[in-house]
Amino acid sequence: MKVKITFGAVLAVAATFSLLGTVGCRPTATGEAADAGADGAMVDAGIIHVSMLYSSEMKEWIEAAAAPYRKAHPDVRLILAAKSSITGGESIIEEKETPTIFCPDDSTILNLTAADWKARGRADLFAADGEDAPAPLVVTPVVWVAWEDRADVLRKGTKGRLTWRALHDAIASHEGWAGIGGPPAWGFVKLGQTDPTLSTAGLSALYLMTLEYYGKPTVEEADLLKPDYETWVKEIEKGVPKFETSPGTFMTDMVRFGPSKEDVAIVYENVAIAQIENAQGSGGHLKVYYPPATLVSDHPAAIVRADWVTEPQRQAARAWLAYLRSRPIQEKAPGFGFRPGDVSVPVKTSDARNPWTRLAPYGIEAELPPVAKGPDGPIARNLMTMWRRLVATDAQ
Repeated sequence: MKVKITFGAVLAVAATFSLLGTVGCRPTATGEAADAGADGAMVDAGIIHVSMLYSSEMKEWIEAAAAPYRKAHPDVRLILAAKSSITGGESIIEEKETPTIFCPDDSTILNLTAADWKARGRADLFAADGEDAPAPLVVTPVVWVAWEDRADVLRKGTKGRLTWRALHDAIASHEGWAGIGGPPAWGFVKLGQTDPTLSTAGLSALYLMTLEYYGKPTVEEADLLKPDYETWVKEIEKGVPKFETSPGTFMTDMVRFGPSKEDVAIVYENVAIAQIENAQGSGGHLKVYYPPATLVSDHPAAIVRADWVTEPQRQAARAWLAYLRSRPIQEKAPGFGFRPGDVSVPVKTSDARNPWTRLAPYGIEAELPPVAKGPDGPIARNLMTMWRRLVATDAQ
């Protein structure tokens, strides 16, 4: 069978390819492509595309909030992508991800991403003030989880607090737990900590141990270069059997294997809340302990100021973020183990299901210890570089 191609058909095909060339496509936060309308907005039959690249630990809360929002706003296609915050920030810098909104788990990562973006000679990635400036959605502090009998040994002489210095001395002891008053059967001290170059929780841990070493509220780049400090950090990190990429891994291990995997771990409070009840009896009594000073993971949401975000998208993004910050949605945050980003919404309530009510016997507290100011972009980057040289190289 022969197909007859007319001159008119050739013109029609040519016109089609010409139109596609002028419309163009842009990848969304999930890697999908959508057509760009005359104003550059991502549209599909009049629908505005809003993509949000956010911290994976918020997934359940975000998805629960998105379901009714999508029904109420059929004119907006909400594209949600959960990813490790450090990886997400790096993907934006390389323009492998082009979201409308970026919401990492911590302002440290937002600052790091903004600094690295600008270092390439580009304009500010996020607004410094105004309605598009970064603002928290939910909050969760860094906490210790430890088997109670181990924690009791570590807290001797530290006014009841778990400290990095006490942990350092325990890990550095050649006799393990026996060297600091524990039973020889416990062996050596095992610390659960994530990789600071891949996980914000690990980076927070590294910064907190640095602040405690120097005994001051902030540090400078020169502090990270001092040999005695670097040796101290390296001695602590010897207690980590394996640097994971997620603090949830430690909680899962503690539930399944008891203290045979980790004696103590540094995680986010919401991670502890999710699994602390499941760990009881598997190898003792697992409890949460708040450090003398903590860092708060504030999950800041920021509308991206890049050429791939148009005004219609920006307006739709503002409406979505306003919804997430509305009181009814904020009041649901504790049910997912998070403290509301809106400080006017109470953390602890009389509801028996409230985690800060239900889990108080396991050490969960509504009142926070003093909160340290997180590192800026350059300090965060230097911490990661220092750790990679001292620790990651030895582990290879």
